Amino acid sequence: MRNVGIRLMTPVLAILLPAAVAVWPAPADDGDRRAAQVAVPPLEARARRAGLRLLEGRHLVLVTDRPVRPGDGVEELPAVFDQAVAAWCRHYRLEPAAAADWRCFGCLMVDRERFRAAGLLPDWLPPFKNGFCDRNRFWLFDQPNPAYRRHLLLHEGVHAFTLTLRDLATPSWYSEGIAEYLATHRLEADPAGGLTFVPTPIPDRPADVEQLGRIEMLRELRAEGRAPSLAQILAVAPTEHGSIADYAASWAAVALLANHPTWKDGFRALERGPLGPDLNDRLAGLPGWDASRAGRDFDAFTAEVDYGWDFAGQAIDWSAGRPLGGPRRFSVGADRGWQNAGVTLAAGRRHAFAARGRVGVGSAADAAGGPRPLESEAEGITLEWYRGRPLGRLLLGQWQATPADGGRPRFEILAEGAAGEFTPIAAGPLYLKLNAPPGRLAAHRGELTVTIEPLEE
Repeated sequence: MRNVGIRLMTPVLAILLPAAVAVWPAPADDGDRRAAQVAVPPLEARARRAGLRLLEGRHLVLVTDRPVRPGDGVEELPAVFDQAVAAWCRHYRLEPAAAADWRCFGCLMVDRERFRAAGLLPDWLPPFKNGFCDRNRFWLFDQPNPAYRRHLLLHEGVHAFTLTLRDLATPSWYSEGIAEYLATHRLEADPAGGLTFVPTPIPDRPADVEQLGRIEMLRELRAEGRAPSLAQILAVAPTEHGSIADYAASWAAVALLANHPTWKDGFRALERGPLGPDLNDRLAGLPGWDASRAGRDFDAFTAEVDYGWDFAGQAIDWSAGRPLGGPRRFSVGADRGWQNAGVTLAAGRRHAFAARGRVGVGSAADAAGGPRPLESEAEGITLEWYRGRPLGRLLLGQWQATPADGGRPRFEILAEGAAGEFTPIAAGPLYLKLNAPPGRLAAHRGELTVTIEPLEE
């Protein structure tokens, strides 16, 4: 991903996975595509004359040539879409009246030529692999996975919503990142036998987002040393946005800014204003904006990203701290990610550490099937492992701005367990945490006490 200047993004948006994005304007004689929404009733009439199947909700008319197949999830799409629109209004703090009469027209296609013959697939559209949006109408090809089909439809729906109700014309990172962010969800059964749309912009578990692969892609990019910085993501031009990696990175940028306790208030204010091509400039002008710190927060997120990520619990104190002149005692909470010990260590000098205490790290089923509390000391418990280490194991680390392997900055683990020695790899703060899946930290309880002291040279 090259670090390039921002260009104005046309309001005709596409999601092409994994093919490259082609953002094409409509022909000159098609008029100003931003000026007005597309009238839905004439498109409905064309679909009926062509013998296509129509599924209607309050906000969506969905036309498809897919045969009726009980249980395939297609019939429920308009109702899910209506619930999603309500969630999108809440995100943008729009009064329900603002979208009360808003409707869009979607084509779920198996055979594109049937839609072309019906006059529902304009010739000016570029070739696309999965989905494409123009104002309040969109097209998507049928997908074998119901969850991914639903996500793709909602992704294009977010484009339609933001283009027409928010006049969106932003850089690619936001237009595609917010579409991924607001489309991510799970469905839950309600008591009446229906389905409830539950927004999960940061999904709790892989089963909620079948085939989506955003978190897995970020892990792969980090492992291969190809992960972009936040600055690179913000600078991607529309014509360079199209791979799965681009969508994963854009989602991650929006997720960080929308949820991190340092940035979320400013980002909410930003989204309430104009969503135009100057969005990056407005972001940089927010009170308290610090591009360097935001970039470090982003690197810390993508380095350890996982399902159920809690930005509040994972927020990092980057302050330098004071030099460690003698033995010091620290508390390490079980419900937090990396925690700044408040001291700066000298590179190359050996230190000793020792930990004591017990913490709660969730529960496991007992012989009768009931919950049995799990406790851990600093060595961790081998009943469960996370990323190659026992659950609850004490980790000591430092932030490495320039890793030896040339990858993005990340925390390097210096030592682990109940006691031992370590040597700092750089002059800088010491961080501590207990090994655990990020999505379960909120259920953990207690703290360990850790003593650290420099050793004589």
